[in-house]
Amino acid sequence: MRALDDREVEDHAKGRIISDAPLSRPVPVDLRYDPGFSPATVRFVFPGDVEWSFPRGLLETGLRAPTRRGDIGVWPCGRVQTVVELHRDDGVTVVQFDTTALTRFLNHTYAAGTSMSTR
Repeated sequence: MRALDDREVEDHAKGRIISDAPLSRPVPVDLRYDPGFSPATVRFVFPGDVEWSFPRGLLETGLRAPTRRGDIGVWPCGRVQTVVELHRDDGVTVVQFDTTALTRFLNHTYAAGTSMSTR
């Protein structure tokens, strides 16, 4: 985790792009949270500065049960993986993450929100 200031959070995770190809591709993803900008929003930043913003609650709920809001879906995949599905006009990107990385990120976001409210 990198604290951008005493409230912002940036974690790094490795996702796997799932496609019709025989092998999935690994992709580094920056997981970001800025409670000063939008306390209910998380951002996933992919290579090439492709950024997706969505409600933190969507990510949290999706770790336990399938959920969707607009063009983003999140659901558990087995016991240790979570899938994030991102819809665009030109297609769909499906990325699989280790659930522990996403849970750790969520914990960091709540800790940052707590430090902000205790000032």
